[in-house]
Amino acid sequence: MAKPKQEADPRLDELSLDPAAPTPLYLQLAAKLGDEIRGGKWRGGEALPAERHLCEKLGISRVTLRQAVDALVEQGLVTRRQGAGTFVSSQIQHQLSGLTSFSETLRLKGFEPGTRWLEQRLRPAHGEEILRLGLSPDTVVAALTRLRSADGRVMAYEQAVLPQHIVPDPAAVGDSLYAYLDARGHAVVRALQYFRAINLPARLAGHLGMKTGEAILHVVRVGYTRDGSAIELTDTYCHNDYYDFVAELRR
Repeated sequence: MAKPKQEADPRLDELSLDPAAPTPLYLQLAAKLGDEIRGGKWRGGEALPAERHLCEKLGISRVTLRQAVDALVEQGLVTRRQGAGTFVSSQIQHQLSGLTSFSETLRLKGFEPGTRWLEQRLRPAHGEEILRLGLSPDTVVAALTRLRSADGRVMAYEQAVLPQHIVPDPAAVGDSLYAYLDARGHAVVRALQYFRAINLPARLAGHLGMKTGEAILHVVRVGYTRDGSAIELTDTYCHNDYYDFVAELRR
């Protein structure tokens, strides 16, 4: 019985290669497909077309295709699954050069962001919060603790603290804290982030679906408004299978 013909994928039309160009075909393909993945045209977890179909469509050999895929694997953009094929990586790459929110980053990548609130309440500020945000000892803060997800997969455990006058009603904060702050005229325009590898505490293991003691990235962010006031202190514990931070360096 003849195999069903694979439906045409318009995304492949944008991967046309130039055999006369000085750049090797595999690098041309890796660059173009990488740009499409970063731009959200291919969703996390989505399978790439079969090798045979790609080779026929692009007019390249399997050796060239595999070299291109090798380059994308090294960049963390795709993964190979034995016996199943090649899939777009589900890792979220968060650029460090801007203040794009988690929700906005996911939507740009073609994921559906999700939030499960664990805590939305007012309480007295604690020691480090007082120091980091420059608060008086008796200041009340909004404590916001949630699980951040993409297409239903938990990506991070996040704890944010902001002064009460910035967030008077914690329950009013939706999926995007930054969208809430923008709407109230308290936009975060600058932030300092601190990164540290830690062993996952037992209290977070269940939330992230990981084992106690596994290596995890802990990110501390202090956000500032235009007048230089520190209004946001956020601790994020990032699932190591799904989350990448990317920094672009220039001379």
